[in-house]
This record gives sequence, structure tokens and C-alpha cells, in this order.
Amino acid sequence: MWAEGKVRIVDIANEVGVSTATVSNVIHGKTKKISAQTVKRVQEKLEERGYIPNMAATLLAQNNSRIIGVVINDHEKYEGRALTDPFIASSINYLADELEKNDYFMMLKKTTDLLGTVKFASMWNMAGMVILGFCDHEYQELRSRVHIPFVVYDGYFENRGRICNLQLDDRDGGRQVGEYLRRLGHRKVLCVSDNQECMDQQRYEGLCSGLDFQADFMKIPMQKEMRDRYYREHFSKLCGFTAIFAVSDFYAVDLIRFLQSSGIQIPDDISIIGFDDSDLCGQVVPSLTSVRQDYKLRAQMAIRLLNQMKEQPEYTKNFTIPVKLIERNSSKGV
Repeated sequence: MWAEGKVRIVDIANEVGVSTATVSNVIHGKTKKISAQTVKRVQEKLEERGYIPNMAATLLAQNNSRIIGVVINDHEKYEGRALTDPFIASSINYLADELEKNDYFMMLKKTTDLLGTVKFASMWNMAGMVILGFCDHEYQELRSRVHIPFVVYDGYFENRGRICNLQLDDRDGGRQVGEYLRRLGHRKVLCVSDNQECMDQQRYEGLCSGLDFQADFMKIPMQKEMRDRYYREHFSKLCGFTAIFAVSDFYAVDLIRFLQSSGIQIPDDISIIGFDDSDLCGQVVPSLTSVRQDYKLRAQMAIRLLNQMKEQPEYTKNFTIPVKLIERNSSKGV
């Protein structure tokens, strides 16, 4: 006797006129030896009768679980709030849309241990991974430990094969900012970042090339409390610049907040420009001039490359996503 209303595999098999093994194989995606017509009949009956399998068991049993792991670098600068960072949040939003369109499931993980994702991928029998926020030399070692395809966002490493890396054209983004500020007549320009490596260094070098002179650079603390103290200690120096380029929207908005609270008018006293063009740019006052990256294109490319790597395990590609400066109210000429 079974619970009233509960549909069993044997019920589906009897109604369609196939074996229980055939129904089970359709449920678990093992359909290579089953005719397309039979697969369709079983699937239609499953849907008609509202059969709901144990999804965890089903996914783990399949050769292709349809799970894509999205691994986020839980860097100390996020202070435990990595998923609220504008770049991370926007990236996940568009990835979720593209995964849904391609019948994938998304599983998120925050970590500072890149190699620890080996266990994560294996435990859930993942079909692939997208890795965000690391600027790491360990990608190649990770490649040797996992058999599934993975795509990297903004990796700075020597790609020796079987990895697809989606980089922004960071240097060109910085160049566009520099040329824009030069056209507006700015000669006292500062770049702020918490490091001078990887993409941040590329953005700074691009800024200088666009300005056609060397902009100043200020390395700021990652932690908000320390950063506020640092800004207060260097307030007079900040006020000596007519324009400041922050390497992320997060730092740009944070700087606007500090300067406005200190009586500085943006952009009348200092122009501020960010990078990423997240939704945050239109929510602050004044609205933030920023370098736009195409989050949707990046997500589409990530899924396309994962599928390509599934078909061709040796497939390797370094792909550069173009960027574009978007002018808003936080910047003006001098």
C-alpha cells in the first residue's frame, strides 16, 4: 500500500507500457539507448501525473548533474559581505539568468581557498564551475585536480591549457577615463585602489596612457573603518586633486560619501569616476560616471565556453570583454 496521491515509478511504467527501468533511466537522464518517442511519452506522463523525484539523488546519479558551481572569492576587503559587492551581485544576477535559460542549476560558494573547490565540485558531481574574484596562480593546479570545465572571471595567470579566462579590457577602460578627463581639462588626477596588481594595475596604467601624463596613485585600506581614518588623515592631499578615478564603483561611492560628509561638493570641487557601471551608479547622488562592463555578454560567454569545454576537454581560450565609459553627474570639466 502507498500513500494516497503518491505516484510511483511502477505506476508510470504500467500506464505507458514500458519497464520500470526505462522510466528510471528517463528520470535520471540515461536515455542513449531509449528511442526519442519513448522518452517523450514517459516525460509527458511524468508531467501529467505530477511525479516529483528526489532531485538531489537524481542529479547526483546523472553523468551530467546540470549543476554549475559559482565560486566567489570571499576576500577580506568584503568584510564578510562579498555577495553584496556591486560587481559580485551584478555578475551573479546575470549568471543566474543565463544558467536558467540553459537548463542549469546554480550553486554558490564563498571561499578564500581556491583549491578547496575540488571537494565542492566532486561532492555535487558538478557539470562545471565559474570562478569570480580571484587573481591567483593556483588556477593551473586546480585544473590538474578537477576533470570538469571551469571558466574564470578576470584571472591573471599563465594559461597553460584547458582553462577559459574571461577578462575585461581593463587597460582600455582606464585609457577611456584618462582621455575623458584630459578632454575636460583635468591635470591633477588621482587613482585610488587597495592594491597595485592585476586588473587594478591595468586600470591605472590605462588611466595614465589616456591622460598622457602620470597620475598619482593612492593605496587605500580595505577595511571601511581604517579607510575612513586614512581619508581623514590624507584629507588635504585628496583636496589637491580635481578628479579621482576609483578602480571600482564600491570605492567610488564610498569616497563620494566621505567627501560629501566633509563638505566637498561633487563634482564642483572634485570629479569622481568609478569602474563596473553597476546598478549602484544610478542610485547615488550625484549619479556616478563609470566604466561599463557588459555583465550579460560575460555571463553568456561563460555558459557558451563551459558548453564548448564539455564537448572539447582540451579547449582553451582567453577572451577579452570590451568596456565603455558612461558619463553621468559625478564628473565635469575644470
